[in-house]
Amino acid sequence: MALTLYLVYLWVPTEVNLGISQRIFYLHLPLAWLGMISILVVAVASGMHLITRKEKWDSMAYAAAEIGVVLISLLLITGIIWNEPAWGRWWTWDARLTTTLILWFIYVAYLMLRAYGPKGSQGARYGAVVALIGAIDTPIIYMATVWWRTQHPELNIGPLAEPGGLDSRMQLTLWVSLLTFTVLYVYLLVERYSLRRSEAGLDEMFRNAT
Repeated sequence: MALTLYLVYLWVPTEVNLGISQRIFYLHLPLAWLGMISILVVAVASGMHLITRKEKWDSMAYAAAEIGVVLISLLLITGIIWNEPAWGRWWTWDARLTTTLILWFIYVAYLMLRAYGPKGSQGARYGAVVALIGAIDTPIIYMATVWWRTQHPELNIGPLAEPGGLDSRMQLTLWVSLLTFTVLYVYLLVERYSLRRSEAGLDEMFRNAT
């Protein structure tokens, strides 16, 4: 993380058109990528739970959803901060912004359903349906700049990214930042999964005791 911050704020060149505000891009894009990956983890883990009925998969889905909602929240905040100097306003109903906001609501709906909805396998099934909707929204977010006329920049990562769209130092900084945030995401997911498993074990002990 220290190396990433050095590259972002001290080493990488300043973008000509957007100036210093463009540096938020190296934080914004990893948040977007991992926020979308996380809902896919929720959907896959939920599906595995429905197939195998194993509690570990439900714990993985729940942990990924909690981290995902933090990532998407930070994504929206950094996007709003970047919008003002780039577009002259804090928020626009741009296709990618709107579909990302929808994903945030899906994350929140999943967590509220799991917290206040039916418990046990029934709650996990309902949560799996919500996660599936989020998984459908993910490719729509990615393809938004291709399918619709938007103000959002072109694709920078993924199979449809334009090669050579960034300066070589910007490209290197982006990949280092992506790697850094991915390692952080995996670490947080493992830790939250372990804590969730402990919580499930305590709940089971409590139910057996009563």
